[in-house]
Amino acid sequence: MIYNQSEFNLRCEWGPRGVAELAPISDVIVIVDVLSFSTCVEIATNNGAIIFPYAMRDESVIDYAKSVQAELASHRQRWTMTGYSLSPKSVTQIPAGTRLVLPSPNGSFLTLHTGNTPTLAGCLRNCQAVAQFAQKYGDKIAVIPAGERWKDDGSLRPAFEDLIGAGAILRGCL
Repeated sequence: MIYNQSEFNLRCEWGPRGVAELAPISDVIVIVDVLSFSTCVEIATNNGAIIFPYAMRDESVIDYAKSVQAELASHRQRWTMTGYSLSPKSVTQIPAGTRLVLPSPNGSFLTLHTGNTPTLAGCLRNCQAVAQFAQKYGDKIAVIPAGERWKDDGSLRPAFEDLIGAGAILRGCL
């Protein structure tokens, strides 16, 4: 069961339903997808890159990357000419100013569904900084551990690492 948690300033709920319930009633949303998306975003932006999330990896992502004049990251298992992917290791040496489209069925997908609510990417590497920055937007902070969607039916599979990351960010907000 999903609760909107409107009576609380610090909120936490899983995945797409969590975003749908909490984004409209929160000052800021923090998406936590620790093993790939959020950690890639943290590393790349710390190096001065610009990340464009994209919800899915299909043919439309190629046109989108062209439209924003950005390179396209591949899946973790398949390397592109640039070598960037959803593997955090692939972006450790990304040059400042690089524009990179990062398709992800979890972190990117959620990020793109927060509407007009300011959205941050949180992970274990940046948990304290994200917690402090989130508080600049207001008191109503929603932290969304992404989990993963099962490939067969799209249902949510909670991910322990995302829950730990969400807890670290919430702890920093206290």
